[in-house]
Amino acid sequence: MTSNPALIDAESSVYPVAEVVGLPHARARTNPHEPCLSWLGGSFDNAEFASAVAATTHILRSRFGIGRGSVVGVLLRNVPEIITTMFATWSLGAGLTPINPALTDDEVVFQLDDSGCALLVGDSRAEALARGRGIGCLPVTDGCFHGDIGTHGDMEHCTGVSSHCLDDVRDDDVALIVYTSGTTGKPKGCVLEQSNIAAMVWSILNGLNFGENARSLLVLPLFHCNGLLAGTVSPLMLGGSVHMIPKFDPESFWDVVEEERPTYFSAVPTIFSILEATTTRDVDASSLRFVICGAAPMSPDAITRFQTRFDVDMVEGYGLSECSVCATINRNDGTSKPGTVGPALPGVSVGITDPHDRLLEPGDVGEVVIAGRTVMRGYLGRSEATAEVLKNGWLHTGDVGYLDEDGFLVLVDRIKDLIIRGGENIYPKEIEDALFEHPQVLEAAVVGSPDDIYGEIPVAHVALREGAAACEEDLLAFLEPRLARYKLPTEINIHAVLPKNSVGKIVKGQLRGS
Repeated sequence: MTSNPALIDAESSVYPVAEVVGLPHARARTNPHEPCLSWLGGSFDNAEFASAVAATTHILRSRFGIGRGSVVGVLLRNVPEIITTMFATWSLGAGLTPINPALTDDEVVFQLDDSGCALLVGDSRAEALARGRGIGCLPVTDGCFHGDIGTHGDMEHCTGVSSHCLDDVRDDDVALIVYTSGTTGKPKGCVLEQSNIAAMVWSILNGLNFGENARSLLVLPLFHCNGLLAGTVSPLMLGGSVHMIPKFDPESFWDVVEEERPTYFSAVPTIFSILEATTTRDVDASSLRFVICGAAPMSPDAITRFQTRFDVDMVEGYGLSECSVCATINRNDGTSKPGTVGPALPGVSVGITDPHDRLLEPGDVGEVVIAGRTVMRGYLGRSEATAEVLKNGWLHTGDVGYLDEDGFLVLVDRIKDLIIRGGENIYPKEIEDALFEHPQVLEAAVVGSPDDIYGEIPVAHVALREGAAACEEDLLAFLEPRLARYKLPTEINIHAVLPKNSVGKIVKGQLRGS
């Protein structure tokens, strides 16, 4: 376990929120010239980062009246302004709602209106959208960002501004309003309080051994909790540093790793599969102590191929925005179990329930439920939706799984993805994992299709590796000895690529009926 002195007694399961919110200024006081945040073409040491945060805080409060209860939106690709704005917003008792730049204008406007956003930080597009909604806009070219940092006062003055605000930070201040993907209707805003953030970062840092001088390569977009908390706040709390890239690019990815020497990065299965399939040269991945895989289950075969190819351990975790990002993770201490997503993180409880909300014994399959200080306050303005998922002290995830005898979670599938064929339950993930065993399969997704006789039948969709020549008949023949007959897909459709959302998760809704 890391010797970082910031870690507190395990019984508390949370940092004091002022330690998280005041992190930029604590780092500046302790090691002002140590590296903090870098990106293509620029960097902040600790003092520069604290100054940028403090100057942003000053502008938010004095020019736009941002204070406790306000919501600030950011509509940007991965750039340092998101991180400086986040800490500045927090120091004022306000909340941040990060917005996916890939959304349409109508979708952005929905999030602005639904969150009650008072100010939007972003580029020229953000300015036009903010003007149309009658809210303020802080353009990224303003002097408080990475250029002319000292415009709004020297370091002592700016630090004083933010330090004054930190005295009044509360556990129940809204920290983040993160929107779900909206696959079953309009997106819902998960309200995460400062105590949720503090608890989540504490759990991450007590659940993994990051070692000394941790350096995160920020690959995932910053409109989700993974990039913000696992990729940014956590290494900064350890006294480490972060290098951010604007987006994942497999052609330049390993060049960045070799130049920036990160000790870890967190990504989704699609990214790992693409790297394993497309990397043709020898790469130097020796700086990586481990990599984190999350957002969607990854097949054991795909994990083994990546680890073997690049000689780096992968720790697979599980969580969702409603519990601040992560609930379980396989440890990087030799205790991980392939095929599982690990045991619960410190300070988090994970259980399995039946349809009557009764907790089940190890080995019994049911709905995965989560409890702990990382669980959200609720969905913003949606009391009925909140009541559906927060019941009897548990967050009901909608995921199906079981706990083994050692408390390691095995994910079976999503409840809504269950296929019932003639009364037999079929979990698509089992078929997908079998497809991934085929050496020519890069991506796989199985969905249910209506059938007059059986009610529903499984249909598979795959993308093959470059140069692969497998056909539907080849893949069906490969599956026959691996699956019971009723689980075999009735058809296998081969695509160039499978549809994905902005994080890289396969969107099954677009495959149903195709």
